[in-house]
Amino acid sequence: MKKLLVILFVLSSVYAHAQKELAFPFQGGAPIMTRFFKDSLVVGQDIIAKKASGTAVLKFTADVNGVVQKIVIYYADDYLITLPAIDALKKSTKKWIIPDKEKFHDFIIPFSISYNAPATGVAEVQKAAYEFYKRRKPIVARDQIPLNDATLLPTVSVSYNLK
Repeated sequence: MKKLLVILFVLSSVYAHAQKELAFPFQGGAPIMTRFFKDSLVVGQDIIAKKASGTAVLKFTADVNGVVQKIVIYYADDYLITLPAIDALKKSTKKWIIPDKEKFHDFIIPFSISYNAPATGVAEVQKAAYEFYKRRKPIVARDQIPLNDATLLPTVSVSYNLK
């Protein structure tokens, strides 16, 4: 019985040690990452003019210093949606924490960009949004996402006001 208790204690201490190594990969945690991207992601006038909305799923590599490298678009509703996401991702360099004993680590981060519904002129906005939807050109990666070697991050949702 004592041996069983000792084995359980050792296993629980190993499990607790493993939990220490797997902290959230952005300095400050998930809420800080979400706030950083909401502040850093600048929706351009071309997106606002077209009433564009959609999703972009990006994969990037961070090195031991947290420098962002090799940004790959795995899915995007339109190339226009990826531009502010890529710019914000480049601004996040030196903020990433990779797991111990790795020189590089891959992360997958989804971005969702949408507009806030206006109080007036809803029909015109719906028409413009539908026109964007009809003319969009989705980007789909042909190769598989390496899920066993990448960390999936929470979705960053950004809404913009129509002017």
